[in-house]
Amino acid sequence: MKLPVLLVCAAALGGCSVDMGGFAFTSESNGGRTTTTTSSATARVSTQEAQLTADGECSADISLDPSTRPLPPQIAEGITECELVKLKGARPTDVLIGDSGKGQREVQVLYSEPGGREIYMFTDNRLSRIVKPGQG
Repeated sequence: MKLPVLLVCAAALGGCSVDMGGFAFTSESNGGRTTTTTSSATARVSTQEAQLTADGECSADISLDPSTRPLPPQIAEGITECELVKLKGARPTDVLIGDSGKGQREVQVLYSEPGGREIYMFTDNRLSRIVKPGQG
């Protein structure tokens, strides 16, 4: 009886995320007149690896994933979507996000380079294929 409950709890906690937001008031007096302004900030923390959104931004500011690793030295199969963007040093030209028939997340990341378009294909946040100009 304890094992099924443990498995349900582990599955439920497998991909947790926390969104935090807040605001602050600041007052400034100048010449007998007080001006009050507000500011706000939002941060997202996730136990899953960050993924790209459709606008080319990473979905989490901070990752608490225990498998977090240093940035790979080069673009190669197996890197994550956000690692690609960091290695390229620029936001992608376009990002297409969809599902495979098997329930997997599939992402195509397009970069327009001087020599032509480069397409990076990801399955479940891992680079699986690269198509560069002159390749088929």
